[in-house]
Amino acid sequence: MLSVLIVSALLQQQQPPPALPPFPRPGQRSNPPPQTSVPPARPTPPSTPAPTPPSAAAPKPGAAEAAPTEADLGVPIYPGAQFIASYDAGRGQRYYIFGSAATFVDIVAYYRNSLKQKGELVYDVPATHEFDVGKYNEDTMAFPPGVTVKDYQSEISQGYPNPKAGVQPARFPTLIQIVPVSAR
Repeated sequence: MLSVLIVSALLQQQQPPPALPPFPRPGQRSNPPPQTSVPPARPTPPSTPAPTPPSAAAPKPGAAEAAPTEADLGVPIYPGAQFIASYDAGRGQRYYIFGSAATFVDIVAYYRNSLKQKGELVYDVPATHEFDVGKYNEDTMAFPPGVTVKDYQSEISQGYPNPKAGVQPARFPTLIQIVPVSAR
C-alpha cells in the first residue's frame, strides 16, 4: 500500500511537456532538441513594459480583427485563404495566420511562382516550407520577414480547426504564416 501511495505521489508531480510552437522560430532549421526540465523562473520585480508602436498594436479586446491586405503584408495572400488571427512577435512585429482548404503542395507551388524563389522545406513531418522575403536584422526584428506554409492534414489529423464556428471549411488542411516585410 505504501508503494502505491509513493508511485501515485510521483505521478502527480509530473508535468506535461510544453506544447511545441505552431511554426518554426527564427534560426530553427531542424527538429527541436530533446526537451529537458527547466527550473521554474524566479519572479522578477514589476517593471514598466516598453510601449508598443501603434503600427504593431494588437486589436482591441472583443473587436473583430480586420484582415490585412497584400499591401499591408508586402507579399501575396494565397487566393481563397481565410484570415484567422495575428499575433505579437515582439520588437514591433506581428505575424499573420491564414487557413486554406488547398493542399500543402498547391500552396507551396503558388508561393514558388509568386515569389520567384524555391524556398526551403524545413520539416518533412509535418511538412513545413519557408520562403524568406526580406532582410532579417536580429537587432530590430523578432522574426525574419517571410511566408511559412505548414501541412496540418495527416493520418492522425484532419486539419487545423477553423476557429470561426459554423464556417466552412470546418478544418484547414494547410496554414500559412506571414511575417510582413515591414511592420504594420
